[in-house]
Formats: sequence, structure tokens, C-alpha cells
Amino acid sequence: MPPYAEPKLLREFDRTAGRVRGVFVSRFGEESTQALILEAHQAYAALIPQLPYIGGKQPFTQFLISTAWLLAMYRVLQRKGQTVEEAGKIGYDVMEAYLQAYPRYLRRFLGHMTWSRRYLRRLRERAAESQERRYPGDYVFTFVEGDGLTFDYGVDYAECATVKFLQAQGAPELAPYLCAADILYSQALGWGLQRTTTLAEGGERCDFRFKRGGETRVAVPEPLCAYIRER
Repeated sequence: MPPYAEPKLLREFDRTAGRVRGVFVSRFGEESTQALILEAHQAYAALIPQLPYIGGKQPFTQFLISTAWLLAMYRVLQRKGQTVEEAGKIGYDVMEAYLQAYPRYLRRFLGHMTWSRRYLRRLRERAAESQERRYPGDYVFTFVEGDGLTFDYGVDYAECATVKFLQAQGAPELAPYLCAADILYSQALGWGLQRTTTLAEGGERCDFRFKRGGETRVAVPEPLCAYIRER
């Protein structure tokens, strides 16, 4: 099983932390933020050897790596007395800052690519490959053809690498808050995502439905839902 390149991942973590540090400064101040990010760096370093290898293919490997970033931050926030609800709000703001750090033209380009024939062909292939369950910690999903009216295409996840990793790490309560980041991706990339159920919240599947130019409708934990409305 190929290992993750720890130095590279830590450099990536540090770059990302630099991009989103304003989220923490606004809540904890400059001095506390510096200490918090250092602690999170150390927590993340401890998590890297425990990351399951899922084939190295993108974007799924990056999704799992991002899960470890946010888990490391969550553990540090827990030690500072923050609840999962408060940590979930911070994580949402972190993901928003992370996405906004990319130029708008790049976000538009990436969004455009999710509708290309090549992308959809590869997504179908990856869905079929996932049924082999070659990597226990991987995503397992099926491609859903669009109905020509309410959605253009969909993906049903039967197994989620994020959920499995958080369960293995004893932090399943964080998963629903991380799933809320799909709202941000949908808005930034023009997915028009609709989702009614998730594995993270005890559902039998995650039912992603994409409609180009459509409205984003994703259920999230109530404490976070109220926070998003207030913002």
C-alpha cells in the first residue's frame, strides 16, 4: 500500500492554514491563533499515517485529506472547550475561506469541467470501479442518469470515505458538519446540488443530484442551518 508523502501533506496543510487563518483570528485573536494552528499541524501529522489509501485518484483522495485537516482542527478546538456545534460553524467558515482563496476564474473553470463529457465519462467509470471495493476505506457509489427535467445527473454514495475515517477516529459526530461544505462547493462551482439524505446522518445513502444553474438545496444540522441563515 503506497504511503502518503508526509512532508508534502504538511506543507500543503501549512499553506491552507495560512489562507484561512483569518477565520481563527476573528474568534481567538492573533496570538491564540498562532498556537492553535501549531497544535493543529501536530495533530494532523499524527493523523497522516492513519489515513487509509484509496487509490491516490483525485478528487477523492483530496476529499479524504481535507477531512483529516478538519479533524485535526476539531481535536484542537475540543481541547479548548469548543462543542461540535461550534467547531462545525468554524469548519464551515474555514471551507468558505479555503474556496474563496482561489481566483474566481479558476472556480468557474472547475465548475464548467464538472459538466464536460470527459468528466462524466470518467465519473461513470469510477463508479463502476468503486463497486469492486478494492480499498476498504474508499468511496463506493453509483452514477445516476439525469431525468432530463429535475436534475442533469446524480451520484448515490453507498459508502463514504469521510464517514468511515471519522468513525475509525472516534469522531463520527463531526461528519454531518463536514457534509455541509457541499453547499459552498455547489455555490462556488455552479452545481445546483440537491441532497435529501446522507450516510453521515444515518441514511442508507448520500443522494447527490446536480442541476446546472439550479438552486442549491442541502439539509444540514440545525445549529449550522441557523448559523448559515444568520450570515
